[in-house]
Amino acid sequence: MKATEIKEMNPDELQGELETLQRRLFDIRTQAVTEKLEDPSQLAKAKKDIARLKTVLRERELQQQLQTKSE
Repeated sequence: MKATEIKEMNPDELQGELETLQRRLFDIRTQAVTEKLEDPSQLAKAKKDIARLKTVLRERELQQQLQTKSE
């Protein structure tokens, strides 16, 4: 998932996608412990996608705070 795709999403979509990715990360970690992963890079990709989502959510939160202070 690219940052431009994430920035185009609305806040509800971002929260839903974040929950989905966190669940996927948990499944990947469980699979890594119990059995062999087909693609070990899945773990890093999931972590990076979660970080991107959280970054965009935080940017929007800070932007809203600035708007409310300026009003």
